[in-house]
Amino acid sequence: MSANVANLVGITGIARRLVQDGALTEEVARSALEDATKDKKTIQQYLIDKKLITSTNLAGAFASEFGLPLFDLSSMDLTQAANKLISEELATKQMVMVLRKRGGKVYVATSDPTNNNGLDAVKFAVNAIVEPVVVAEDALRKAIELAYNSPTDTLDNGGDDINLDVANDDEHADEKSETKTDDTPVVKFVNKQLLDAIKKGASDIHFEPYETESRVRFRTDGMLRIVAKAPIVLHTRIAARLKVMAQLDIAEKRVPQDGRIKLNLSKTKQMDFRVSTLPTLFGEKIVLRLLDGSAAKLGIEKLGYEEDQMNLYLDALQKPYGMILVTGPTGSGKTVSLYTGLNILNTPERNISTAEDPVEIRVPGINQVQVSNKRGMTFAAALRSFLRQDPDIVMVGEIRDLETAEIAIKAAQTGHLVLSTLHTNDAPQTISRLMNMGIAPYNISSSVTLVIAQRLARRLHDCKRPMNPQLPPTALLKEGFTQADIDEGFILYEAVGCDECTEGYKGRLGIYQVMPMNEPIQEIILAGGNALEIAKAALASGVNDLRRSALIKAKAGVTSLIEINRVTKD
Repeated sequence: MSANVANLVGITGIARRLVQDGALTEEVARSALEDATKDKKTIQQYLIDKKLITSTNLAGAFASEFGLPLFDLSSMDLTQAANKLISEELATKQMVMVLRKRGGKVYVATSDPTNNNGLDAVKFAVNAIVEPVVVAEDALRKAIELAYNSPTDTLDNGGDDINLDVANDDEHADEKSETKTDDTPVVKFVNKQLLDAIKKGASDIHFEPYETESRVRFRTDGMLRIVAKAPIVLHTRIAARLKVMAQLDIAEKRVPQDGRIKLNLSKTKQMDFRVSTLPTLFGEKIVLRLLDGSAAKLGIEKLGYEEDQMNLYLDALQKPYGMILVTGPTGSGKTVSLYTGLNILNTPERNISTAEDPVEIRVPGINQVQVSNKRGMTFAAALRSFLRQDPDIVMVGEIRDLETAEIAIKAAQTGHLVLSTLHTNDAPQTISRLMNMGIAPYNISSSVTLVIAQRLARRLHDCKRPMNPQLPPTALLKEGFTQADIDEGFILYEAVGCDECTEGYKGRLGIYQVMPMNEPIQEIILAGGNALEIAKAALASGVNDLRRSALIKAKAGVTSLIEINRVTKD
């Protein structure tokens, strides 16, 4: 599809090419040229900012207009790019990246061939003839970040001038710090990874050794992505630095170790990391969990509960006794859900005690105990002690065994509100799990007041678009939507992706099954019923299962069908 040249009078430059290629209409192009001038932006910057075209369409238009090759950066190992020839500052500021040097020429990736300042800066820096190749802007931005995040570059060049204050609570911290070697490039590289993880909102950092290389991965919005690679010879130095920061034994490499890092980012802001080491075939794998206490202070209305689910949770929190159980896999947000409830209950009139392994979120006004089996401070021992300390509310990090379960049940039956977690797939299976542990059915029915099962799904960013085509009714019914949903009408959205998100998603939201212990469910428990019978009774009483709750989120357009299938599909 191409426009009549006679109709393009006054439309110049890349806008003219986009109209000719059918990527823009004549009307939109004229309006964009006028508005870009008013906003003092280039036409290409204006079109991208307003999402009138994609960076891929723009790159194709530039390649056609200037007769330059169009290059796909995903086909290249970016860590092997000739990025050392120019500084990260030049690459980031001018949005250019040196891909390869051959003889007296350098091949430079750019999203805008009219950026003469950037191309001239590269020419001056490398003293060679510049041959530009056109790439999509969003791909170029990510490529620059990945290429300059290589540990080899950071270590060889001394890294960025990054200094973090490691705050140690250990009275012998100064003695331990004397064991570290002066390896400034490694220190700066590790600090850079920690800061980057904080900036990107990562929940975990993985430092992983393999036969020929070591890699760093961030878990962002629940998904792991590689952010850096290094030769395997560097991994031992990186691991030693992390163990020094966590006050672990750097000489012990044969058994797992657990520690904690507290960083003072500024005078008012701190960030805690939970550190776990694991000996593997090629060295120690080290995983850091970012512990952000602010997540538990967002407020219950921001966690993703439907209104009826939120009211059930709030009602259970206001009861003077009973047990609230939260269940789900590791990393599903159980701790945040519990601490959101504890923050609601945390008043000077209440005595709140928690036993956790480890204590992930530190909250003033709550008595928090770190469980340590080596010292004899088990969940059961902590619970027994709590009951002699005039408690009102008790939280047990996890019910793992019969002894802990029995003490928690007794506490809930004797005038205390107990909150805890289990690892099961949904709410009905939580009841079956307690029975399998050996808890009598009558104790379960008389103590448990609410069970919450949850998952975390990625939230669609504002760049989302309606699915094209939308699914037919038969497919919607197969996915689990009801005929009433279809009759009501809704639009399913899909991820697109832009510079402000990750693959079309930004942030996460909870998907919940909130099951109150009503009379029909209690009768099934007393009769020794199984999880399937409990699930049918819960559904009959209006409790949405995890799949139905996820479909409601997709129907509302806050997440995609692909994403809810990832987290809830059987």
